[in-house]
Amino acid sequence: MATTSPLQPVPPRHSRLTHTQQERFLAWALIAPAFLVVFALIFAPIVRAFWMSLHVIDLKRPALGQPFVGAGNYLDILQDATFWASVGRTAYFMVVSISLEVVLGVAVALLLNQHFKGRGLLRALVLIPWALPITIDAIMWKWIYNPTYGALNSLLYQMGVITSYRTWLSDPVSAMHMVIIADVWKTTPLVILLTLAALQTIPPALYEAARVDGANAWRSFWSVTLPLLRPVLTIILVIRTMDAFKVFDIIYIMTSGGPSDGTKVIAYYTYLEAFSFLRQGRGAALAWLMTLFIGMMAFLYIRLVNRETEY
Repeated sequence: MATTSPLQPVPPRHSRLTHTQQERFLAWALIAPAFLVVFALIFAPIVRAFWMSLHVIDLKRPALGQPFVGAGNYLDILQDATFWASVGRTAYFMVVSISLEVVLGVAVALLLNQHFKGRGLLRALVLIPWALPITIDAIMWKWIYNPTYGALNSLLYQMGVITSYRTWLSDPVSAMHMVIIADVWKTTPLVILLTLAALQTIPPALYEAARVDGANAWRSFWSVTLPLLRPVLTIILVIRTMDAFKVFDIIYIMTSGGPSDGTKVIAYYTYLEAFSFLRQGRGAALAWLMTLFIGMMAFLYIRLVNRETEY
């Protein structure tokens, strides 16, 4: 038996946009202004800095022009002993400051997680250093370290720890440690806040089970608290590493990289090259090296967070 297959009618084409296309167009229209602002304020300067890093730009010698040198600035920096010395100081600053912040932050968070009278007020007071602007923090500590009228000298002298007032910021080793103390005082409250929030998510039943098994307070910390704090501690370590690597404000205000370059970290070294020595091509190359390191740290941060989430 023969069958017929009638032709299906072709729907007429409409010139008007479909509902999905209209939503997509509206989304792009809403995103476009923010995208343009982000491009103008972030991406364009980054691209410009990369272009500058490939040229010799010395504002003290304008007759030289802006010759293209490719990776020449990067190679010169990587062969510069001053650069590696600043990297070493930056690494020391990161390791010591972050170690102190994590140890003190976890200890204080464990204390504030206990039930006692006035706990809410103490929690609020602990956050004051973190709430202060970094400029105020640096100026305050510079006054505390003042060799003539500083509070630190006065306190230690009255306690009999020292027999005469000292110039804490005049020695390279001492100056670095004084800056680290100021940074720890400023940033430890952030570690306390994040750790305290993580502690409050731990079920009390886990501690009760540990006590039933005969675990003391120290054993409960190592077996219950610390493993459950690992995700937030990972985030704290990576974020603080990224932040400490580009430390500049507190160095600039307290020591200006001195004495004898004792606190000249990589961010301050970059500032000197670009804005004091006016070698902006070299300064841009240094800034890009810092950006690459921070980018690698951000990638590591994402990987670690994802791994902890999956775990």
